[in-house]
Amino acid sequence: MVTLTIEGRQVSVPEGTSILEAAKHAGILVPHYCYHPGLPVAGVCRMCLVEVEKAPKLAPSCATAVGEGQVVHVYSEKALEARKGVLELLLINHPLDCPICDQAGECELQDYTYMEGRPDSRLRDPKRFNPVEDFGGDVMYVTNRCILCTRCVRFMDTMAQDAVLNVSERGDRAVIGKFEGHDLTHPWAGNVIDLCPVGALLSKDSLNKVRAWEVDRTASICPNCTQGCNMIVETRDNVVVRLRPRANEAVNRFFMCDYGRLNYRWLNRPDRVEQPLVRRGDALAIADWETALDAAAAVLKGAKVRVLASPVLSNETLGLLARLFRKSGGSGVFRVAKGEVAPLPGVPGLARREDLAANVRGAELLGFTRSDTPVWNLGADDVLVVADEELAGLDVSTLGRPKAIVVIGTTLPAWARGAAVVLPIGSFAEEEGTFTNVDGRVQRFMQAKAAPGNARPSFAVLSDLLARLGESTNFFLASEAFAALAAAEAPFSGMSYDTLGLKGAVVAGGAR
Repeated sequence: MVTLTIEGRQVSVPEGTSILEAAKHAGILVPHYCYHPGLPVAGVCRMCLVEVEKAPKLAPSCATAVGEGQVVHVYSEKALEARKGVLELLLINHPLDCPICDQAGECELQDYTYMEGRPDSRLRDPKRFNPVEDFGGDVMYVTNRCILCTRCVRFMDTMAQDAVLNVSERGDRAVIGKFEGHDLTHPWAGNVIDLCPVGALLSKDSLNKVRAWEVDRTASICPNCTQGCNMIVETRDNVVVRLRPRANEAVNRFFMCDYGRLNYRWLNRPDRVEQPLVRRGDALAIADWETALDAAAAVLKGAKVRVLASPVLSNETLGLLARLFRKSGGSGVFRVAKGEVAPLPGVPGLARREDLAANVRGAELLGFTRSDTPVWNLGADDVLVVADEELAGLDVSTLGRPKAIVVIGTTLPAWARGAAVVLPIGSFAEEEGTFTNVDGRVQRFMQAKAAPGNARPSFAVLSDLLARLGESTNFFLASEAFAALAAAEAPFSGMSYDTLGLKGAVVAGGAR
């Protein structure tokens, strides 16, 4: 460990740590552009200059290692004047289009200019202009706003290992260019949008859609494959508008694949079930929750329960479904869509996985069997419980002739109109819970939006249903359902929402 003093605060950090990272430990943010903890150090923006006592000149804190007894001044007159000069240089040709820029409100150039920049401009000449360029994939490049931090170039070179981008030209003509015949079509190329500290690289998907200060942000887990990337769900007026990566060194570091970040529109589906439905003669009629739960319990009593569940349901919900089919001596299966594996070469163990659902490992740990074509010879004593599974591409007639069908889901497919009871639930974005990723890491996700109509959290619906069948499952909170799961299932033993935090914990037995 090395001990040094930064702005009068003494801090001890491991040897080899940069002054910039050491300042974070002291609670001080050194302004910077080119530096990113997930990328190689370049030291090209010169924004992170600090004064180190007894050093002959200002030091770039991102590329200067700490030394024993160092005394560092971040806000000395000399350092502030240097950073003010860097900002003035960056703003010489930067357009004054903050009111129409998608990055406004979360732009580091805005922030640092407000903190340390000049109050006015000394430039009297016309600003340089370059046209907007389509970089392919989901990325567009607004050349005029670029400050040449080269984060995007370094990400594509070292992390994606697909050298598409470069710094073209030199001096005041320099811009980010892409090699002829190449586009940003790499499965992880969208990360350059998150890495860009200004509004130079923008997402076509979210272009002009929402302002940064209008969205609510919620910590969550990507549901689109078994990697379980940590992410932030951004909503506006109860509509999901954008998904962005959230840092977790043990899972996805700072990154998220394009498939995961762009596959969110299903969370805003308009064809949701909003009210409980109970069969009355030949049709389903709207009922209150008490009536619907009583009807479902009456159908399930004395029957052998077969559960067909979605692997995007939480551990809490799958655990309660497992209790339901075990109680009657039944069984549970799940299906999962498959896609092409797309690794991020620069981060070992990080990839878009083959299984395109978040909780495949959790379903397996809780006793569900994987089957691409789930077929039972359902008879008059069997009840089929379909949990948020639309049976797309599956011949429903192969399921046999069960005594009744109970649907617990977010939507009502055409085949489900023959169900005895339909219980509407929220999607993962509308409730709290946990997923278990491919490496056995259990991670929490938070509620990002309200469920439509009278739909309820899935764990609460199953808790009340099991209570009517004689089980002790009077859960009011997701944390209570998880505590019961941890007490009953060995892989989750000793876990709680408090111990999981926002980084998660690995189940007993760990990875496969």
